[in-house]
Amino acid sequence: MAPVTSLTASVHQRLADALSAALPEAGAADPLLRRSDRADFQANGILALAKKLKGNPRELATQVVSGITAPELIKDIEVSGPGFLNITVTDEAITRNLAARAADGERLGVPYAENRGTTVIDYAQPNVAKEMHVGHLRSAVIGDALRHMLDFTGEKTIGRHHIGDWGTQFGMLIQYLIENPGRLAPADEVDGEQAMSNLNRVYKASRAVFDADEEFKERARKRVVALQSGDKETLDLWQRFVDESKVYFFSVFEKLDMEVRDEEIVGESAYNDMMAETARLLEESGVAVRSEGALVVFFDDIKGKDDKPVPLIVQKADGGFGYAASDLSAIRNRVVDLHSTTLLYVVDVRQSLHFKMVFEAARRMGWLNDEVTAHNMGYGTVLGADGKPFKTREGETVRLEDLLDEAVQRAAEVVREKARDLTEEEIQERAFQVGIGAVKYADLSTSANRDYKFDLDQMVSLNGDTSVYLQYAYARIQSILRKAGEVRPAAHPELALDAAERALGLHLDAFGATVTEAAGEYAPHKLAAYLYQLASLYTSFYDKCPVLKADTPAQVENRLFLCDITARTLHQGMALLGIRTPERL
Repeated sequence: MAPVTSLTASVHQRLADALSAALPEAGAADPLLRRSDRADFQANGILALAKKLKGNPRELATQVVSGITAPELIKDIEVSGPGFLNITVTDEAITRNLAARAADGERLGVPYAENRGTTVIDYAQPNVAKEMHVGHLRSAVIGDALRHMLDFTGEKTIGRHHIGDWGTQFGMLIQYLIENPGRLAPADEVDGEQAMSNLNRVYKASRAVFDADEEFKERARKRVVALQSGDKETLDLWQRFVDESKVYFFSVFEKLDMEVRDEEIVGESAYNDMMAETARLLEESGVAVRSEGALVVFFDDIKGKDDKPVPLIVQKADGGFGYAASDLSAIRNRVVDLHSTTLLYVVDVRQSLHFKMVFEAARRMGWLNDEVTAHNMGYGTVLGADGKPFKTREGETVRLEDLLDEAVQRAAEVVREKARDLTEEEIQERAFQVGIGAVKYADLSTSANRDYKFDLDQMVSLNGDTSVYLQYAYARIQSILRKAGEVRPAAHPELALDAAERALGLHLDAFGATVTEAAGEYAPHKLAAYLYQLASLYTSFYDKCPVLKADTPAQVENRLFLCDITARTLHQGMALLGIRTPERL
């Protein structure tokens, strides 16, 4: 089915046509539509156009009005103020447009993006042999939502989880395991919690020996060389750390209710064999130069406190490679091998300078250009109630598993308090959906580059801008639809609409434009804001417009139709954010 043209777009086109007819010399004039308190839409571009043509704006506005004949779309259009146009669409147009959206299945008339390509999304980047903490939350949640949104608009997405699985710490871990065999159980014999317990025990024990024993420290350093040179025994043990870490990673991502595919976990190690060639290409092209023995890239506009250029270090003076070498090698792989047109990095905003330099170096090499672009979705910090980075009472970083478990526990209290006909098993199932949804929504309803306070009491509240409020709105609609029995939702364009019905209908019609804008700008918070307003408008409609006790059978069906398409829009919108909508709460 073809995408549904929104009422905004239809009105915009009629006005643009009327402007062109009234003033052919003005060319393709933009009427600049916006929502208005006085009418459904207000056109305010006529003022600027009249000024440009040195004409009277009210006269021009009146001329435009006389040229519009669209009784099926526009109910009323009036000239106000110095030359604004206040436009009210017909009730019939609202209902017909919603009926067309309802007929389009789960897409709800949302168009596919015009210029679709392949986007590689780099998100959810834990470290091997280390616990995931609250700092890993935003990358996973934001990246997963962006992927859902881009997929829905027709973009081909490829996930990349650039895990930390390479470096000097593995020399310490592997050497300890060689000298203390049997300390790490096979990955297929442990669950996520056991895997992390094993890894923690080995890490702490190896660190203690490393710090206390100089001879062990030297053996560990030699083990790093063996790892980098591809020694089989060393690589086999390294692989055990990676495999056991993956068991743990998958258990945490399952708690986050998000899918992570094993083939998309491509860590730093994957680019090890490319880094020497990357360095050579950079040096031969002149993009990177030797400075004090290191291979670096300089930038005129990036300087330190001493006003000296801050370099991007590709290769250290001792021959070791820096993060820039693996990141630039990853770009080469993603552009050349994966044929990506967009690279999207969901990383901590504190890494913004690093990626700015990496992207610029890649542009100088031609790996990035007008056809292949890279974007850094730098995200802010999760803060505690005190406005400082979220920590435990002991001052330690909060384990991500503990945080998610507490969210589910708090949600269970809320669900149990409201539950009337749910079994304990159903309460626990809903608690998971509500608790994890609450954590995700609190993150996604905030602009990614801003910090936000982690407040579980507020997150699981039934009042305010929370996912629980949206989930309960959806569950309330499902309850109404069940109570309707054999009476089915049906659109009746011939019926007049109440003011609350009109407001709800106009907002529902804007779903496609909102998804397009949010996906195009990598802004899930815009979709979250839309959904909150949708739930609020539905609440107003529910309070003011009886559904099952409406005046006529046709009105009952029409209001059930509004309920149904609201539920479907909430369900689809929340799914794009990675949040579930329980049928009963």
